[in-house]
Order: sequence, then structure tokens, then C-alpha cells
Amino acid sequence: MDHTFGNSVMSTTGHFSDTPIPRYLQVAVVMRRRIARGTWPQGHRLPSLEILKDEFGVARVTMRQAMDLLTRDGLVSPQQGRGTFVTGRPQDDRWLRVVTSLDDLSRMYRDTDPQVVNIDESTTPPALQPGEGTPAERYVFMRRVHSRDGRPYCVISIYLDERIFRRSPRRFRDETVIPILTSMKSVHIARAHQVLTIGTADMDVARQIGVPVNAPVAEVRRVFCDDAGRVIYLAEVTYRGDAIHLEMDLMP
Repeated sequence: MDHTFGNSVMSTTGHFSDTPIPRYLQVAVVMRRRIARGTWPQGHRLPSLEILKDEFGVARVTMRQAMDLLTRDGLVSPQQGRGTFVTGRPQDDRWLRVVTSLDDLSRMYRDTDPQVVNIDESTTPPALQPGEGTPAERYVFMRRVHSRDGRPYCVISIYLDERIFRRSPRRFRDETVIPILTSMKSVHIARAHQVLTIGTADMDVARQIGVPVNAPVAEVRRVFCDDAGRVIYLAEVTYRGDAIHLEMDLMP
């Protein structure tokens, strides 16, 4: 059972903040990260329970619960009279690469072939921000969950120009939108822009993608405009924090 939720939620004082996430899970997240990064390598003997509880500023019972969790997941092994040793490494599930071009984005959605579950559809117009473009006359709004291997990894709200939607409504309902858009000869995306920020999951998002409330998430706002500067596609995407991998080439 994987309880990795991304970054820890420790406050600047070194102690854990008050969140709905049980404190022993917060401790386990930090310990997992130390094992994953090699700070505690294979065969390493962990500090004693007393030292760890003082370091994390938690009760002894909380520390023991965190240790029991890591033991059940095969990451550590207590040995009577000798201490607790690292015996495994967390599986790296950060498979979703954040891409920085429209071609790569379209290719990513084609290659991952997510399972799409529509959970809402209406004609709600988007709230555009300054500089994003001018609105189309009407939009079709779709809210959906994308999954991979039966595991939800993002919830997405899509606003699509209704004129474009009506050209292939069945495909837009059943498939990921971006590969369809980029393959339509009658649609020209003149400008594509996205912004990624780090946030926390609210109750609705947490329920949709299976993470705790306040767990770290990546939030992406994505806008496509046509030649006239009209917003033909706007998406607000919330990804699980433990699925995201961001890698960028930094040129000197």
C-alpha cells in the first residue's frame, strides 16, 4: 500500500502543521523521502524511536505508527536487539512528465491513453483572466477524471468553443481533447499558454483523485487561442502531486 503524498507538510518551525492528514502519515512521508533519496540507504540502521520522536516533535505512539506503516510496506525491518534497518525503496510513481510544447502535450495524451470519465457537462462560460484572449460566443464545459491503470491522476475542467465541439461531439466526449484539436485541419491554434502552480487538494478534488484533503497537487491552467485571439480551449487541471515529474533543460 502506497501512502506517498508528495512533499511533507512540516511548518517552518520543524514541527508538523495542523492538517486533516494524520500525523503519523506525515511522519511516514518524510521518512519515505529520506529512503527514496538515499539519505537512509539500503541496510542503514535508523535512529532510535526516542531520537526520531524528538526530531519530529511527535508522541512516541505516533512515531511507532509511522514505523509500523513503513514496516508493512517493506521499507524497513525491525530486528530484535539490533534496531530497525532500511530494507527497501519506495516505488517511483512519478510517471507523468510536465511538457513545455504543444506537440509534446498532444503526444503525451496520445501515448498515455487515459481512461476518461465525464462527471459534468454544461454550457458554463469560463472566467477569463486579463491577457488570455477574447471569449467565444458559447462554450461546452466538460469536467472529467483521467485515470491510468485504474488509478485517477487528474481532474480537469475543460471549456471548449461550442462551434468546434459540434464538429465531433462524440469524440470530444469520449477521448482526450488536445489530440483531437491538433489533428483538426479546420482548427488553427495560434497561441498556446499554460501556467503551473503548486497547491493543495480541496475536498472535491481529494475525493476525485483519491488523495487526502490538503495533499500537495499541481494545478495547471492551459489556454489556446485562434488567429483572432479568441479563446477556443481553456482547461484547469489538477494533478496528483505524487504523479508529476518536471524536468527542464537549462541552457548556459
